[in-house]
Amino acid sequence: MTDAAQPDIVYRPRGRLPGTRLGAHRGRDAGGLGTFRDQVPFLRMPDARRIDVRATLRDPFEGTFVRRFEARTLVEVWALFDLTASMRFSGEADRIGLASELCVALAASATRIGDAFGLIGCDETVREEAFLPASRARGRASDVARRLAATPCTGRRADGMVQAARRLVGPPKMVFLISDFRWPEALITRVFSSLSRHDLVPVVLGDAAEAEGLPEWGLLELDDLEGAGRRVVFMRPALRRRWIARETERAETLRRIATAHGRPPFRLAGRFDPDAVSRHLLGS
Repeated sequence: MTDAAQPDIVYRPRGRLPGTRLGAHRGRDAGGLGTFRDQVPFLRMPDARRIDVRATLRDPFEGTFVRRFEARTLVEVWALFDLTASMRFSGEADRIGLASELCVALAASATRIGDAFGLIGCDETVREEAFLPASRARGRASDVARRLAATPCTGRRADGMVQAARRLVGPPKMVFLISDFRWPEALITRVFSSLSRHDLVPVVLGDAAEAEGLPEWGLLELDDLEGAGRRVVFMRPALRRRWIARETERAETLRRIATAHGRPPFRLAGRFDPDAVSRHLLGS
């Protein structure tokens, strides 16, 4: 699929952004160009080109006022992609395929409005073959698709996410953290803390087959994709209830940590729906 054919994801960074490069988002600075913001005394912004004649004539103290405008600026959008082996899970849908669709759509949407997009894939370390620096190039979505298709998910841990956070230097960025989050709670807390200065958007890869799709009774052969081997489990109602309870507790723990450091998680399962992603980003 070409960049032009990618569905748009509409996003809005939280708060006003620093920076002077003209873009699509609300900037922190004010000046003579952009969206009208307010009127200020001439001495606060001595720009004779922006004098507001009506406001000046209305002032009973004969002060001079100028119009101040809200600058529009750019933002760097980054995807931090989990490359651990659990991401190979395929049930109702292919987990890697869903995550890749999201990354490609984000890259196309960002560069279409002039923002830069970058990619960092991680397992135990940052995987250099899955690293793309932030770029505004219109072909970035195709680059992302090729890079992810060529990079296998083989890692056993996601410690590299902490290293990835150290690469995001400079002004705050919009960071999509894409994973199934099958991590220890301590690592989740550490990674989220390391990214808290950015506008952090956790994206949780889920699947109905992991819990809701479990049978009441039956033999299940479980395969640990991260190297612990296979085992046969006799599923019964009590075990199914405990299993679902653990999944619910895990999701609640992630939600609690995420909202303490950024936005609540977005659950991506079944199929990729760019409109659902946009609604989450605009409403959170």
